[in-house]
Amino acid sequence: MASTGGAEVLVASNRGPVSYELHEGGVLRARRGGGGLVSGLSAIGPDANAVWVCAALGEGDREAVRRADGALLPTEDTGGQRVRMLDIDPAVHADAYNGIANSVLWFVHHMLYQTPLEPVFDAGFRRQWASYEAYNRAFAEALAEEAAEGAAVLVQDYHLCLVPGMLRALRPDLRIGHFSHTPWAPREYFELLPGDIREQLLTGMLGADRVAFLTWRWATAFMRCAEGLDPERYRVTWPSGAPRAVQHLREGRSTEVGVHSLGADGDFLRERAHRPDVEERITALRAEIGEGRRTVVRVDRTELSKNIVRGLLAYRQLLDEHPEWREKVVHVAFAYPSRQDLAVYRDYTASVQRLAEEINSAYGTPGWTPVVLHVKDDFARSLAAYRLADVALVNPVRDGMNLVAKEVPVVSDRGCALVLSREAGAYEELGADAFVVNPYDVLETARALHEALSLRPEERADRAKRLAAAATALPPAQWFLEQLRALEGLQSS
Repeated sequence: MASTGGAEVLVASNRGPVSYELHEGGVLRARRGGGGLVSGLSAIGPDANAVWVCAALGEGDREAVRRADGALLPTEDTGGQRVRMLDIDPAVHADAYNGIANSVLWFVHHMLYQTPLEPVFDAGFRRQWASYEAYNRAFAEALAEEAAEGAAVLVQDYHLCLVPGMLRALRPDLRIGHFSHTPWAPREYFELLPGDIREQLLTGMLGADRVAFLTWRWATAFMRCAEGLDPERYRVTWPSGAPRAVQHLREGRSTEVGVHSLGADGDFLRERAHRPDVEERITALRAEIGEGRRTVVRVDRTELSKNIVRGLLAYRQLLDEHPEWREKVVHVAFAYPSRQDLAVYRDYTASVQRLAEEINSAYGTPGWTPVVLHVKDDFARSLAAYRLADVALVNPVRDGMNLVAKEVPVVSDRGCALVLSREAGAYEELGADAFVVNPYDVLETARALHEALSLRPEERADRAKRLAAAATALPPAQWFLEQLRALEGLQSS
């Protein structure tokens, strides 16, 4: 397929840097997003000739695509970035996004299935898988149209695992990278998937010149899964002192495997955490907490893997085992609803709210609410909680990285202790200065909370400084550029 757009750098992701709301009278309002990819793409500068390809996620987005006639969105809406949004059929997108990406791939890589009952790979699954293929094909075709000869393409995450292989078939001249923001499942768990689906996912990603992950643990798991492919076509190599790779024996090329550990944007967080709206939220939170009390802070989406329920159970255990903490500590828990169009997530959100109410009913007094729970997303309030944190509780059952573990030590006013699951990707960098827990062990987590709350202030501050330094070692802009340079470096190797 011939190039028509001529972009030298391309990013592909399900969600883009802008979204639209359709208001009365046909008025469209653009809202710019944030995050590592937005920061990263802005870091390459306006002269980089870059295009971001993403999906339309709602009616406002689809209307914006129609008004742009399927071409690039107006740069005044996107902060100067060149963005092509794809108006994929809503039913296809729903099947690909909710049916496969979030209900199958997410569950496999986070090992969330209750295996006596699920998964069930039936005719309905196969219909949804066809939508996932169609969704990935739409991205591959758009990238092929937009890319200049020899351009660098950075495909993001589990929504787009098939894109690299499809894109290579269309444009073999391109340098293609794929980055996984999730964990990667161990081979024995990955093999829950039907054999042809496993092969499609692996060979789709291996269409890239380079695949990358947040930690070596996830990268190694991917390579173990790749070892299950046809040995006459693929060979996994683990050389000492050289890049790890999967060799394509029939094609005479290889896919390099790398790691880029996304860090917190310390400069942005410190500045943003001291704006007036955050100061207002601090005042309100202090009133809810009460004067002179310690705080255990968690900020999460109500995502099954975040393990919020066991965190609340551990806090309840702390109050049982150490009554001396009653009326002296408050658990500030922000559990922002996620994927509420899926019943299992709605049920989980309800369980979190119910348990928080039970703890407050059992232990609360007229002057003390043990759990301050908020379920409405509010970034300024999250930053306020970060600043007030004495202890951050981050206990996922499995997490690709978990930026909250990195952000709280950066922002906390007095320095905070970190109770951290060994199953978070952040454990590799932060484990030495954290109170590390088995996320399934409620008693161990309760003990870790007690130890963290009991730290002397100077030790807590020292730990927090080391945690913050490790957390900001590879901020988003540098993280993105490191991926891009590694991919472009393959051109000259």
